[in-house]
Amino acid sequence: MRTLGYVVLALFQAQGEVAPESALGGDVLALVSRSSPISKVVLVILVLFSITSWGIILYKFWTFTRVARQSKMFLDIFRRSSKFSEVQAVCQSLSASPLVGMFQAGYAELNAQLRQAGSHSAAVGGSPAAIPIRPTLRSVTAVDRALLRASTLEVNKLEHRVPFLATTASITPFIGLFGTVWGIMSAFQGIASVGSTNLGVVAPGIAEALIATAAGLFAAIPAVYFYNLLTQRVKLFAAEMDDFALEFLNIAERNFT
Repeated sequence: MRTLGYVVLALFQAQGEVAPESALGGDVLALVSRSSPISKVVLVILVLFSITSWGIILYKFWTFTRVARQSKMFLDIFRRSSKFSEVQAVCQSLSASPLVGMFQAGYAELNAQLRQAGSHSAAVGGSPAAIPIRPTLRSVTAVDRALLRASTLEVNKLEHRVPFLATTASITPFIGLFGTVWGIMSAFQGIASVGSTNLGVVAPGIAEALIATAAGLFAAIPAVYFYNLLTQRVKLFAAEMDDFALEFLNIAERNFT
């Protein structure tokens, strides 16, 4: 920032001397084409970060819209069904919902415990005349742990690639600043070689340098905004999964204990 201040003072000391045709008259593409190879490499890196970020943003919005729609459909079926086996039958068609993964994990643990309890009761009964014992859950906590593991896995799936937006938001302004500093160094070298602080000498180099900062902000601002937005959506999905886990446990405890 101190260097930029020196440049501004140099511009004011030019006493209004302006070249007949200033390089600032060109468009941004012309400034980019005249920039140094280092500045062009910086711009390419920033463009790649920006394109990747927008690709992730669009993909995540499409994914989250699909997840929300299928989760709503799954919850409707889950709450209307009288048996877990009926819910299991529709899981394959609603596989995008994280609730499906949680249900299948809890249902598998539930079935494992019930089969174990059923085989134990058959062994204890012995004779055909023995009264059948209703299978019961041996551990509700084990079902809770299965749901928790599945919830963690599903949250990780939802967060996949989202941290790249945070990386873009934090690193691209510094990459742009590096390009700007490099451009200002080149501008000072131009001033030293020409021996003049005329705007026609100083302004083109400064304009080319500032393009890198603008490109860094162009990549960082959308990334930080959509990172916060997508992270909030993931938190809402996680809260919905927590509610579903409690609902599943209540039904299991009410019917199998």
